[in-house]
Amino acid sequence: MRTRTPLRSLLLSVLTLALLPMFSSPAYAADPGIDWTIRASAADNIWNSVTYGAGLFVAVSGTGTGNRVMTSPDGITWTIRTSAADNGWLSVTYGGGLFVAVSFSGTGNRVMTSPDGINWTSRASAADNQWFSVTYGGGLFVAVSVTGTGNRVMTSPDGITWTIRASAADNQWVSVTYGGGLFVAVSSSGTGNRVMTSPDGITWTSRASAADNIWWSVTYGGGLFVAVSVTGTGNRVMTSPDGITWTSRTSAADNDWWSVTYGGGLFVAVSDTGTGNRVMTSPDGITWTIRASAADNWWFSVTYGGGLFVAVSFSGTGNRVMTSGTFIPDGGTSTDPSMWTSYRQSLPLPASGFCSDITAEQNTFAAYNTNVTGGWVKGWEPWVNKNLDVMGERIGGFACWRNLVNTGGNNWRTTSTP
Repeated sequence: MRTRTPLRSLLLSVLTLALLPMFSSPAYAADPGIDWTIRASAADNIWNSVTYGAGLFVAVSGTGTGNRVMTSPDGITWTIRTSAADNGWLSVTYGGGLFVAVSFSGTGNRVMTSPDGINWTSRASAADNQWFSVTYGGGLFVAVSVTGTGNRVMTSPDGITWTIRASAADNQWVSVTYGGGLFVAVSSSGTGNRVMTSPDGITWTSRASAADNIWWSVTYGGGLFVAVSVTGTGNRVMTSPDGITWTSRTSAADNDWWSVTYGGGLFVAVSDTGTGNRVMTSPDGITWTIRASAADNWWFSVTYGGGLFVAVSFSGTGNRVMTSGTFIPDGGTSTDPSMWTSYRQSLPLPASGFCSDITAEQNTFAAYNTNVTGGWVKGWEPWVNKNLDVMGERIGGFACWRNLVNTGGNNWRTTSTP
């Protein structure tokens, strides 16, 4: 008896065969934030923080002898660097052409800076507080601390000379970010005041968090502030459009979420607890989905750069880094709403069904200040989050796509040839 092939399966088979060359092209890659790969760290240190800037990933550690920094040009191959001192480095950021790291230990040297991530110089912090987090925005570096009396913030226009500022309260400020013209910090302590905001990094105002959880990380993206927590029941995420009014959100699991970042239109958080579920992602900061980490390590920090998410860990043997996505050299990532897959730019198919009808605005590759037109190809694309339908098959739809080819520096041209 002949077995009848369902029409749906037949159509999918035909599409797969027809489009296999497209999907096997280097232009298609695993979804950033969803699929994770383990990488070898340069040393099995306690890696506390990772950032991206000037085409380089930089991580800092609280342990190790002469090896408390590691760098990578692609998130995959890491090299040990010598920190300016063997302090307990907790946070690193990039801004204004400079990497800046802050520490919870050391005497008169709880800041270090580097123009290239490789050569580091000690700097004097404004006070020997336990500095937990540093960020950059509006031409200013801002660091926050968990200790000190009336001096739990310090600022610097250049990363070298620091000035003490009064925090809104003497809470344990563990994370600070910048977005929408506002600095926002979150705390692991306090009653009804575990958030503070500042328009200039100098004058701070207490804000009510959505719950008195131990908030450990805050980021900004897509017009939204998002914070994650290591405590709470069904409310380990909170969001705010303005940094002032916060709303509780349900995390994908009640894991200890230590770090959250934003990139490529996606929020990604990492955890040190859970079994096979130490990553969660959200396109809007509100609805979160569990993802499998590459290993059940104690993931403590995550960042995004050049189309790639990179996370670093407290634990693991030779595997304290994991990555998701495909790195795009020359810092090639777009800030427009286009969906990115490696060098490919994809846009929804216009209502007319013709890629030639893509608007002039969509044709503008704003990240490089270059107007690029044409080169669009109509093709089937799996959705960026790779969700499965009820039959367990990948779902997607027709879209318009083109490749972007780097011609040197930040100059790009388009091609429809994979």
